[in-house]
Amino acid sequence: METSSGALTLSKALAEVKSVFLDSAIIIYYIEQHPIYAPPLGWLFEQIGDGHIKAICSPVTLAECLVVPLRRNDLDAYRDFVDVILHAKNTLFIPIGAGISQRAAEFRARYNLALTDAFQIATAVTSGCDAFLTNDKGLKRVREVLVLVLDDLCESEANER
Repeated sequence: METSSGALTLSKALAEVKSVFLDSAIIIYYIEQHPIYAPPLGWLFEQIGDGHIKAICSPVTLAECLVVPLRRNDLDAYRDFVDVILHAKNTLFIPIGAGISQRAAEFRARYNLALTDAFQIATAVTSGCDAFLTNDKGLKRVREVLVLVLDDLCESEANER
């Protein structure tokens, strides 16, 4: 999974991954076409659309992604987020029930995570995700799922060019 320079890229990091949890920032970068993150995320969303990787999202993802479009009264962005999170091909929206809530409490206690992060990690683990894609380096301390930080992977891709 590493390049000759020892660096890991997004495509290499996800080479063996069958399902990935998409943290909120990942979807925001993709929808808003962030200049640095959108190109590698475009590749990821193609992989998801083609059925090579299954994406997992939670109610926390949906709620976090909809805040700014609601504040701006941007109905197009609102619909884009809803479409990607709730209706995109090969994307599963996992409701948060008692089991995920109990796991979230465990992760919050074990790793001192913010409650929203604990719910995201618990959803990923309970859903059997192979990886959790985020841009929050603080989540790398979680051991129950492979946490991939987009910044680390994009820096590696930039260094390869």
